[in-house]
Amino acid sequence: MEDIERDYDKPIVEACIAAKTSLIVRVGMLELGAGTGSFRVREMMHRIAYPMGVHVRADVNLTDIEATCTDGVSRITEVVDLPTTGVNTERIWLLEHFADWLSVKCGQAGTYHAMTVVSRELVDNLDEPNVYAAARKAVKEVLAQDQDAAKALKDAVATAVHNEDEISQSRIDAAAIDTRTAAGLGTVGSTPRPGDSNDSKPASVSAAAAIENSDSSTAGSATSLGRDSGAERPSSGQSASTQGEAHEKARSSESAASSEQSASSDRSTSFKEAVSSDKSASSDKSAYPEPQAAGGITVRQAHERLDLIERRKPLYSPLFSGFASAVACAAFVFLLGGGPYDMAGAFVGAGIGQWVRRQMLGRRINQFFATGVAVIIAALACVGTLRLVGIFDPVALKHDTAYIGAILFVIPGFPLVTGGLDIAKLDFPSGVQRITYAFSIILVATLGGWAVARMVMLNPQGFEPMNLSPLLMAGLRMIAAFCGVWGFSVLFNSPQRMALVAAVIGALTDTMRLEMQDLLHVPPEMAAFLGAFLAGMLATVWRSSVRHGLLPPHLGYPRISLTVPSIVIMVPGLYMYRAMFYLGQFNTLNALDWAFRAFMVIICLPIGLVTARVLTDRSWRYDV
Repeated sequence: MEDIERDYDKPIVEACIAAKTSLIVRVGMLELGAGTGSFRVREMMHRIAYPMGVHVRADVNLTDIEATCTDGVSRITEVVDLPTTGVNTERIWLLEHFADWLSVKCGQAGTYHAMTVVSRELVDNLDEPNVYAAARKAVKEVLAQDQDAAKALKDAVATAVHNEDEISQSRIDAAAIDTRTAAGLGTVGSTPRPGDSNDSKPASVSAAAAIENSDSSTAGSATSLGRDSGAERPSSGQSASTQGEAHEKARSSESAASSEQSASSDRSTSFKEAVSSDKSASSDKSAYPEPQAAGGITVRQAHERLDLIERRKPLYSPLFSGFASAVACAAFVFLLGGGPYDMAGAFVGAGIGQWVRRQMLGRRINQFFATGVAVIIAALACVGTLRLVGIFDPVALKHDTAYIGAILFVIPGFPLVTGGLDIAKLDFPSGVQRITYAFSIILVATLGGWAVARMVMLNPQGFEPMNLSPLLMAGLRMIAAFCGVWGFSVLFNSPQRMALVAAVIGALTDTMRLEMQDLLHVPPEMAAFLGAFLAGMLATVWRSSVRHGLLPPHLGYPRISLTVPSIVIMVPGLYMYRAMFYLGQFNTLNALDWAFRAFMVIICLPIGLVTARVLTDRSWRYDV
């Protein structure tokens, strides 16, 4: 502890191994507490450790981490325990940005976003109430500046080539690399060179530096261009030597062509003069200090950013969370075959139940107890609503199955899916723990629902068919799936844009799954696999589109924050409840039948996501 306190105000790269480890393990702890799998926790810890020059080996379980860090000289082991677990997709997203922010501050390239200004604005302004709006505004400004700089740089390079035939092809290649960097084709806002100030330099300065100071700028742009989330990094020595030769040839011919260049284009000359004045004005401010002081980030400053991430309040109040739960469960009931009365009962019951659950969890009441109480209240509220409606319309009294939909908001989709993903990465201890935790929540929920059914003498036999046309049913299913996934995303604390993206993916995949079952008679297990596979592929396409500039850079979200909410609505909650209902009646054959049906669907969901990751991600395709 004394070592950490002594180096608390030192730059991170100069701090002792204990101070570095405190950051690495804390990031892992926050990632684990957000509900993600152990594979992502290890990945995040490695991303934090890499720019510090530290190697980390971590054993990650459901609620604890044991990490050993070494820098080649010293070694330290740290253990942290969490009192509980939960889901917070906003925190997962912010930690991705924090990793890039820290990497850039340590003089390395970012890996999550090609445009690192997104991460910088988000992390630097975490204490602002409108942090997301500030990040979007900064992105728009940088894009506008980079477009102007790219056009000016292209004109300057074209003029030089036209008026001086002796400029070598290597000079043109080097300028083309820098042009792509300024234009933002996959690397807008590339990682600043060591010594850049915290405020991004204007794009025109970066563009001119590509011509006048080609050694440093090309090395920085090559580093950023070589980065991709699923690709291996090329050899830095080889790329540096190749570009170095190109720039050596360029400098040998630049002096011979300088007079013709200055006389051929007034625009190129004015562009260079403006850049020179900008550079001279900012030379005293940045002055390119040593890499260890890049950005001036200290251990204290990094911990302060993590404090803001850890202490962020939930995005939604308990009341709004209850509304989202009501929407999700009503949509869930429709997808299971329920009608208007079933949806109305589930809406009321799920809304009240989730509000009670949030209030209890906010007071740190035991998760299992809170789940059981919330389920019982939700089921009773649903039954009471239908009995009240039955006074005016006796048909509502026949809807005995609606209360099952009212308790589906407690389905632990995240641990179910991440447990399967951990097992796919051969992390059996964490995977088994997560699946055991998920089934424990399911057991408590189904027992609560069964208890209510016994108290009020319900005998759920399923939903009555609505006999709608196939085209109308497909359209209504898509709307219901969109609303359901949106609701579950809100329960996972996803920002609205993230929730809407996940809802679009879920609307497409779940509608496809149900239509395949009805029209093509595909078994539910195979339909669940195909639906999860499509969700994984769509999330990958979305992320790749953001990285390649086809979508705004601030819309880049972690895959797991899009895929899990989009497939949680495919979890067979009705199957699991029926298994418990028949078990409570000691009808073991029917109980086992429904239990195995549910089991087969559940295991197909992570298998579909794993298949998509294996096909699109090298780190999943190979065991390395």
